[in-house]
Amino acid sequence: MRTGRGANEGTTQLTRDGDDPATRDRAVFDSLEPDSRDEVGVPSMLERLIETGLRRDDLRLQEVFRALEDADERAIDFDSFSTVIGPCRGLIERALAGRLTIPDFPSFKTEVTALYERSLARRDGELASYIPQLARVNPERFGVAICTADGQMFSIGDADIEFSLQSCAKPIIYSLALEEHGAEHVHRYIGREPSGRGFNELSLDSDGKPHNPMINSGAIMACALLQRGQELADRFEFVLDSIRRIAGGRKVGFSNSVYLSERRSADRNFALGYLMREHKAFPEGTQLIEILEFYLQCCSVEATAEVMAVVAATLANAGVCPTSGLRQFKPATVQNCLSLMSSCGMYDFSGEFAFTVGLPAKSGVSGAIIGVVPNVLGFCCWSPRLDEHGNSVRGLDFCRRLVQAYNFHAFDNLTGMSEKKDPRLTRAQNFADDAGQVTWAASFGDLKGIRQLVARGVDLERGNFDSRTALHLAAAEGHLEVVEYLLNLGVDPQPVDRFGNTPLDDATREGHEPVIELLTHGSKRGERAW
Repeated sequence: MRTGRGANEGTTQLTRDGDDPATRDRAVFDSLEPDSRDEVGVPSMLERLIETGLRRDDLRLQEVFRALEDADERAIDFDSFSTVIGPCRGLIERALAGRLTIPDFPSFKTEVTALYERSLARRDGELASYIPQLARVNPERFGVAICTADGQMFSIGDADIEFSLQSCAKPIIYSLALEEHGAEHVHRYIGREPSGRGFNELSLDSDGKPHNPMINSGAIMACALLQRGQELADRFEFVLDSIRRIAGGRKVGFSNSVYLSERRSADRNFALGYLMREHKAFPEGTQLIEILEFYLQCCSVEATAEVMAVVAATLANAGVCPTSGLRQFKPATVQNCLSLMSSCGMYDFSGEFAFTVGLPAKSGVSGAIIGVVPNVLGFCCWSPRLDEHGNSVRGLDFCRRLVQAYNFHAFDNLTGMSEKKDPRLTRAQNFADDAGQVTWAASFGDLKGIRQLVARGVDLERGNFDSRTALHLAAAEGHLEVVEYLLNLGVDPQPVDRFGNTPLDDATREGHEPVIELLTHGSKRGERAW
């Protein structure tokens, strides 16, 4: 293996002094499998980072990706590695050690792809016909995008096609109003209760206020509170810029054709505005027509499912954008927003959605649904066919499948539903407790998992309840690469379990000749003998 600092030396030091940055760097570097010159290939390092779900357009990592892609050499040594990862050392160490929100991201992508394909089979529902431009969208479009609290991203289908936000803009407008004025002031003008009625129903609560900010009347009122005293163009530019920042600098646009189409069919929204003005619900000095125009413009902002997944992930991450690392909302703002998304976000289907899916979410009549799994991830699914409540048929189907597969429902932690998977755990953690991770990985030949455990400083020589070590299990199952890797790390080649057997005894009993040869005579490549 390496001719420089030995792998076992680095591993031992990590176990003893895991908080030392240089030691952590070395352990992570070793997990990338340095060659005999103690170098790792740049392409393989890039591949490993991307495999974890991190993207080249991640604002936190652009300097690192640029440095790797511009490297004169196709391999880098340990010192160069430490320099390159410097700007975001912690993130890269967590990624390569399998410590991001979803450690086994490739498996998660495969599983989500299967959910997507099942939802794709749905063909029922109708386009939103009351807005002419929305009625012209291809009904077969379907995209899903996911962004974790660490910025891991996955998208499938039409996740890069722009659509108008419609009501998916409402949580953003409400959050911006909270940031500007605080909850007490905002809720002088907007209620906090589900209406139990359609999103554009001509009704107010008993105090003459919109029921909540997730329906049309409440969003119109939130627009009236935003950037008061500024010109309409500046107020709209403020919203656009805010969405871009919340989405980690990703592209956000505006559809003038959708806006004009909405403007021509906005009688109900104008009626809502006049109803609120009649009840003196607006702040003094509100220019009603201007505010209605502003609201319709916000509904006509365009973004992709990928953009909105990052927006949702910012809410999941307590207001910090995962892909920029910059705080966009106060935690209290996010708490208030998610509370109302949970109770009011899915139109008059909100109660049923809370019962069956159990996630804060917001839908829009363009066919988008954004969902939030607090502290874990945000997602967006977009498909234009709607049900009778105005929610995307495929989007709802995907949401249901997602919480059936994973323990994402708000109350899954109370029920102990063992049939649901927790993607926040490694494959080893899903199978065994912490003490058994390395032996489990060895028994299944999970070399990648073992490398990640090495990077974490796990003791590879610790045995299970029968004193059987990782080397015992790998030898018994005939996993030659794992056996060789463990031996090259310097583990004891002859540990004895409680039955008096060594790894060589196990390999001999099972007839794994290549493993027997390795344990008897050392590596066939002549690098080391035991």
